[in-house]
Parts: sequence; structure tokens; C-alpha cells
Amino acid sequence: MADREIESSSHYHPGRNIAADDDVKELIAVGVSTTTDEGEQPLLLLSRWKWWFLVVINVALLLMGQSGAVLLERFYFDQGGKSIWMATLVQSVAFPILFFPLFFFPHSQNLYVTTDLTKHSSTHTLIMVYILLGTLLAGDNFMYTIGLLYLPISTYSLICASQLAFNAIFSFFINAQKLTFLILNSVFFLTISASLLAIHSDSSENEIRNVTKSKNMVGIWSTISASAGYALLLCLMQVSFEKVLKRETFSVVLEMQIWTSFVASCVCIVGMFASGEGQGLKDEMRRFKAGREVYILTLVGTALAWQICSVGVVGLIYLVSSFFSNVMSMLSLPLVPVAAVLLYHEHMDGVKILAMLFSIFGFSSYIYQNYLDDTKFKEAAIPHTATPETSTSS
Repeated sequence: MADREIESSSHYHPGRNIAADDDVKELIAVGVSTTTDEGEQPLLLLSRWKWWFLVVINVALLLMGQSGAVLLERFYFDQGGKSIWMATLVQSVAFPILFFPLFFFPHSQNLYVTTDLTKHSSTHTLIMVYILLGTLLAGDNFMYTIGLLYLPISTYSLICASQLAFNAIFSFFINAQKLTFLILNSVFFLTISASLLAIHSDSSENEIRNVTKSKNMVGIWSTISASAGYALLLCLMQVSFEKVLKRETFSVVLEMQIWTSFVASCVCIVGMFASGEGQGLKDEMRRFKAGREVYILTLVGTALAWQICSVGVVGLIYLVSSFFSNVMSMLSLPLVPVAAVLLYHEHMDGVKILAMLFSIFGFSSYIYQNYLDDTKFKEAAIPHTATPETSTSS
């Protein structure tokens, strides 16, 4: 029953810019024709508060996991951690914990939509999808790690806001996302924000952390590239749900996260030992400033935090859209830099503050566009929903 409730909620997409009439007709068709057992409510009758409850839960998981993971990874590097591949591995290696929620949300025996929508993709196709997405995830995590190694957390987090701009572009070409004036306005200000940070180098911060100007630029471009790769990954995940998996239950979302993380972890392990970093882990643990126990706890905590974040990200992809998922990840934009100033005493100069304001303005622009889409969707749904209820009752 839990699967069915979550599955039905995925048909309500206020964040997607698609024709409202077509969406409403699809909702009506599903709501009228998919009741199977007596006492089971139609999908259309699922209350909106349940949908919003699921969205809020996933947003909370995303924000808590993302903020905690970034701060813990910075602690790892500041205390003497040097393995880039290890820092990349912990971003995906905790995937086995997802088998526990998968046990509580098993595959539904009854599929509640038409036969065409419930055909299982071939095993070969699924394997190729998981390998592609997992490899892309590993490469993307690797670039993020390089960015976090060479950049202050505040600069790193603000540059990550460029994900939204890249996602708008990829969503337009891959997911048929409409580019409205407000969306373009959001892209513009986020691009300006990232550009300000790219041309501005805080020499005092670099000297304290013993980072050369060339390494600082490597960190900036690695973070920008990772942001573009992550936006592409989100769009490809959404296409996989819609075109390949053709099911959007919570169990399918978990399976996507499990197997892509498994592939990403395998890639990281191969990279770790191929680069020779695996041989120096014992020495790294011994030299960790906070001690061996804290070293282990830091890596475990980081792994768990990233996995919690990933669950929230993928959950929002199927509940709303990849674009909405990326926007919600930007909610941590003002949180992580402030935490970095308080915990790591990083310097927030005028350029960073201006970049943050630009990013928040761009984020707000998209949120308002999402509000307009939601309002339009509800207005279009009201006159249509009365007809099927009348016909079925008669």
C-alpha cells in the first residue's frame, strides 16, 4: 500500500513546465481506471498534503545530508586526509543501507497502470543504464572532491549554485523543460555569481591553506565541471525513470540509487588502487591529527551523510523533477558558507557576499516560477476533475 501511495503521488508534478490539460487528462484516466481491489482509493483521490509531506521529507534529507557531508569532508582534509579517491569513495560506498528501506517498500505485486507502462525493461538495458549513470556519478564526485580540496567551503558552495544554470539548459534539451523569463533570469544571476568567484581569488585564504593560485583555479574549474556533470546526471536519471524503467515507485527510486552507487563505488576502488593511494591509507590514518578513531568516524559519517543526501535528491526527481531537485539543493547555499565561517573561521569578503546575494536572487526567481506553475496546474485541474467523478458515480 505504501508503494501505491508514493507511486500515485508521482503523477502530481507542479514543478514541471508541461501542458496542464494533458497532465490533467492523464490524471483523470489513471484515477478512473486503476482501482483494483475493493476499498483501495483511486490514484486521483490521493490528498495533496501527502504529496507535499513526501516532498518536505526528501528536501530535509537532501539539506541535512549535503550540509553535513561537505563540512565533514572539509574536516577530513584539514586534519591531514590526502586521499582524493577515498574522499570520493565515501560519497557512494554507503549504498547498502538502502536495502533496509527497500525491504519496507518491496515491489508491488499489482501494477496500477496500463500494460504498456508496466513492461519491465530488458536486463541488458538496465545494466547499461546503471553502468552509465554510475560511472558518470563517480567522475562527478571525483571532480567535486578536487574542488573541495583546493577551495574554501564558502567559495565551493557558491560555485555549486551554477548547477541550477546547467540544469536549466540540460532540462530544456533533454526533459523538454520550458525556459520562461524567470528561469532565464535565474540562470543569468547564477552565472554571474559563479563568474565573480571564478575571477576573484582570496589570496589570504589560499596562503593559510597553502594552496597555490594554479591549484585554486583547478579547484574552481573542477567544481564548475562537476556542477555541469551533476546537472546532466539528474536529467538522465529523470529520462531513465520515464523512458527505461517506466515505473516511479519508491522501490524503483531506491534501486536506481543502490546500483548506480554500487557502480560508482567500484570505479572509485579501482581508481584508488590504480593510483597507489590505497597503499598509503594506513599511514594516513596514523598521521590523522584527530586520531584513528576520529578518522574512521569522519569517513563513516561522511558516507552516511552523502547517502542521505542522495536519497533526497533521487526522491525529489521522481516526485517533482530533476530541475526542482537541483533547486532544492541550493537551499543549503546560505547555510554551508555561514557554517564554514563559524566552524572553520573562513573569510567572507564583499565579493563572496555579493555572489551569495546573486545566487539567492536567482534561486528565488525559480521558486516564484514554480509557484506560478503550481497555481496554473491547480486552476486547470479543477474544471476537469468534476467530469469523471460524475460519470463514474452514475
